[in-house]
Amino acid sequence: MTATDTTATDLIPAHDRFYIGGAWVDPDPGYRTHDVVNATTEQVIARVPLGSARDVDRAVAAAQTGFHAWSQTDLDTRAQLLSAVHARLADQAERIAAVVTSEMGMPIATSVLIQAGMPAWSFGSMARLVRDFPWQEEIGNSLVVREPVGVVGAITPWNYPLHQVAAKVAPAIAAGCSVVLKPSEVAPLSAFLLAEILDEVGLPAGVFNLVTGEGPVVGEALAGHPDVDMISLTGSTRAGRRVGELAAQTVKRVSLELGGKSANIILDDVTGDELTQAVVDGIGKCFLNSGQTCTAFTRMLVPRDRLAQVEAIARFAAESATVGDPFDPATQLGPMVTRSHRETVRGYIRTGLDEGARLVTGGTEPVDGLHTGWFVRPTVFSDVIPGMTIEQEEIFGPVLSIIAYDSEDEAVQIANDTMYGLAGGVWGADRARAERVARRLRTGMVDINGGAFNPLQPFGGYKQSGNGRELGTHGLAEFTEVKAIQR
Repeated sequence: MTATDTTATDLIPAHDRFYIGGAWVDPDPGYRTHDVVNATTEQVIARVPLGSARDVDRAVAAAQTGFHAWSQTDLDTRAQLLSAVHARLADQAERIAAVVTSEMGMPIATSVLIQAGMPAWSFGSMARLVRDFPWQEEIGNSLVVREPVGVVGAITPWNYPLHQVAAKVAPAIAAGCSVVLKPSEVAPLSAFLLAEILDEVGLPAGVFNLVTGEGPVVGEALAGHPDVDMISLTGSTRAGRRVGELAAQTVKRVSLELGGKSANIILDDVTGDELTQAVVDGIGKCFLNSGQTCTAFTRMLVPRDRLAQVEAIARFAAESATVGDPFDPATQLGPMVTRSHRETVRGYIRTGLDEGARLVTGGTEPVDGLHTGWFVRPTVFSDVIPGMTIEQEEIFGPVLSIIAYDSEDEAVQIANDTMYGLAGGVWGADRARAERVARRLRTGMVDINGGAFNPLQPFGGYKQSGNGRELGTHGLAEFTEVKAIQR
């Protein structure tokens, strides 16, 4: 399969109407459309309608009706439906992966595992957790119960389009809530696939509703809507601030999963092959999804006397990464999602050079042999000084900053000295020491010695990386209210 194969009509779902109240409905008259563009071929593969505030009103009204019935369903009913969605997502994994790879460019092998596999996991895990979740407890003479929060507005990004949708929709449905979803208009097609599946499995009308559109229109209408009880957003910190501002007008629940500038600390007891392993793992976690990942380890903190070794390993790893057609099984890095985003990433690279960082490899030049597509060279900087733009701001591309430190305390200080606090890593030969350092990081998640991603972990951050948690029992709890009944 090549990038051009993805325009086949059997892959792309129907996408010209909204899913509201259990039916596919026409947008409000006079609507505009948005072109969904293949990031590799630069060709339009679909056009989706851009909704209005009136479309949001219709969807919220349907969600209110759906909530009244769905919130009263028993746990077995919810579990069975979630399991049915899991099965259908698993059956359609290759199609889902191909659609997502077409619209945003993740290499197909990784896309099958993450872009298709993780959404199926989210629904499957919620089918299990809904039965085991502590829905009530006794505290003295009080029966404390958890009830669904109500109508949820879900606003999701383009970088992991269906995964981020499933991380909200699956626990919301498990909790007994109804949902109005606004996916990113940049990569919305997998959300239409999910709507098709939810309709097929018989989810009652109004429990799930889909309205595509732009953030300043549909997103803001959801965030400020008086009949929406909760907003769950994954996006930029700027978008999170705006959503929080609008949601505050009706004091609704807000869950925000925002940006990151994660530090990966390699301690001074890491040597030899373990040092190579640490650097290579760090490069992989920086460049995953071509760096378009909120948890990307974009700052590598290394002992000053190991700087030259680390640079050499990082250069080799970055230059060994295959950049190209994401439908080629050999490709490791695909394109940036849009032309404008590619220019943003290249702008950060130029800023790094202007501010005095030293380019180890990569840069702003076009990738050799790639004449179409929004590709960026895998880039590594060294001699990065705390406070530089590329050390402080989220670039969202394949750009690594290597930062030297002289003591453990200095490394922790540098790691914590950004407005973000989403994720991080620590590598150390002494695991107990590595864990002590991990506990000092002001982040919601920390990997020790390359710890694998746990899809049941509480996912979220500190500071301006957001609030609330997704995935697992903590993610399910986000969509509940607590009631105390005194007896």
